[in-house]
Amino acid sequence: MTHFLVSDENPAGHMLEDLLVALRRDILLRCEKIIEDPRPEAKQVVANNLQILNLITDAIGLAEDSTQVLDKAFGPSRAADGGPPRIGSV
Repeated sequence: MTHFLVSDENPAGHMLEDLLVALRRDILLRCEKIIEDPRPEAKQVVANNLQILNLITDAIGLAEDSTQVLDKAFGPSRAADGGPPRIGSV
């Protein structure tokens, strides 16, 4: 069973891209608090976070692409309504 993502066992779960967008927003908010800290440790954390943000942005694009592929091939997901998975084994 998935803990966070929509699945047949977790129809109230979230779409991957929505979770990634929320995570990216949280990282940006946290960066705002340390962006002007001149200490080298803060600068390193900001630099690391910027790299992480780029990777998350790439992941959001991939997740959105997967959703578009599934929507085009099989129509919208019905998992939230207790419907079957669009792909994969049951």
